[in-house]
Amino acid sequence: MNMACSLIEHKRINTTLAKAKALRVYVEPLITKSKTDSTHSRRTVFSYLKNKEAVTELFREIAPKVATRPGGYVRIIRTGYRPGDNAETAMIELVDFNTIYTNGTAAATEAAPKKRTRRSSVKKAEGAEGAEGAEAPKARAPRKKAEPKAEGEEKPKATRKKKSEE
Repeated sequence: MNMACSLIEHKRINTTLAKAKALRVYVEPLITKSKTDSTHSRRTVFSYLKNKEAVTELFREIAPKVATRPGGYVRIIRTGYRPGDNAETAMIELVDFNTIYTNGTAAATEAAPKKRTRRSSVKKAEGAEGAEGAEAPKARAPRKKAEPKAEGEEKPKATRKKKSEE
């Protein structure tokens, strides 16, 4: 609960890997709930967080940024081992609030054209035009059969005795 409030307020915190993974499971449903700004969803989130400032920040700042994202609002980055007890540490952050990643990708996604799907209309058009000269689909080469053994070769005898022979 306190770590969730800290993550929402600071957008990034350092902790152990186990706590970060547990926090992800706790926070992501709350962020999903915050996408619909209603009194019911606010009260539901408040019952988990019990911090008025964290709830208002979640609904005012975080929810509009992640509105189009279908999930995966939190990123966990391993940062090494803590010197005192050698516990594995990690940095957990909200994905859309990292300026290093989001500034570069936001400009790239706006400039890039829409990606084509695998079933594009180009292939259909090519198939209709080049139906005469189209090559048949490549057939798989047949598997090689095991070569027959020479007359002198035999299977190695079993080293275990059967119960009937004992």
